[in-house]
Amino acid sequence: ALINMYGRCGGLADARSVFDKMLQRNVASWNAIIGAYAQNSYGTVASELFRKMDMEGVNPDKITFLHVLDVCARTAAIEEGKALHATIVDCGFQSNVVENALINMYG
Repeated sequence: ALINMYGRCGGLADARSVFDKMLQRNVASWNAIIGAYAQNSYGTVASELFRKMDMEGVNPDKITFLHVLDVCARTAAIEEGKALHATIVDCGFQSNVVENALINMYG
């Protein structure tokens, strides 16, 4: 909850501090920090965190994909978006919300 609050207020340093101090991170904490950076137009950092999440073995969920698709749309990272789309299909996370985010990214 703190990461979300700091992120929504633009306090990315505080959000990152809370995140970095966490002993165990789950998909919700990763989503919060990725979303904080994505919402504050730090797409590169959000993408890096997504890759780090994967390297640490935390499986993404629909919310994770929504944040990263938004980053791809904002930064015109179409190749990264295409790879993410393939991952979404492989993971079976297709839904109306995800499909709308894909339309936004490809649009």
